[in-house]
Amino acid sequence: MDRAEIALLLPGVFQRALAPAPGGGLMEGLLEVMEGLHEPVESCLRELDRWFHPHRAPDHFVPFLARWVDLERLFCDGGHPLPSHPLLTTHLGNLRELVAAAADLARWRGTARGLAHFLATATGQGGFLIDDQPLGEDGRVIPFHLRITAPGAAEPLRAMIEHIIAQEKPAHVTWELTFHHQPPQAVDDEGLPVVLVEGSPDGEDDHGA
Repeated sequence: MDRAEIALLLPGVFQRALAPAPGGGLMEGLLEVMEGLHEPVESCLRELDRWFHPHRAPDHFVPFLARWVDLERLFCDGGHPLPSHPLLTTHLGNLRELVAAAADLARWRGTARGLAHFLATATGQGGFLIDDQPLGEDGRVIPFHLRITAPGAAEPLRAMIEHIIAQEKPAHVTWELTFHHQPPQAVDDEGLPVVLVEGSPDGEDDHGA
């Protein structure tokens, strides 16, 4: 709202005081101040859709969006954000991607596919292997156990990866995590890592853990 629009809202006696005066006059100065006070709010309203878009929202607003889609559990402790958490600092772009993918992640939660997708999105690294039928030393399948192999490039994020696994795996299963330093595995047409599950000939498992 500019000064001319504000002036039209003033009582008549104030509008009459807006007659041109040397130096602009007191009322012109007040209108200029009022226009300046409105500008930050109007600037926000002009781009309101930007604030709710995970890829366009201001950096400081992304954690707020994450709370809307139940992702604050990744970077909060006791309801309070951890300022040094990677998703709030060096990997804020990955948090944006998690918010954008939140509906799909929720749909596949508790499956090998969902866990691999979550880890790849949170770390920005492909090549996570989820084996939900791992063999023990005796050659027999270890029941209710996940063997997760992560790309070596993601090892600096070990603490975050372990936290995600603990939260996203089915409650009744145990798990182990290792890192490999081989070239990352192939990804599918959507750019997601192919989930390899022993006994699945096509390399994917939608049944998960």
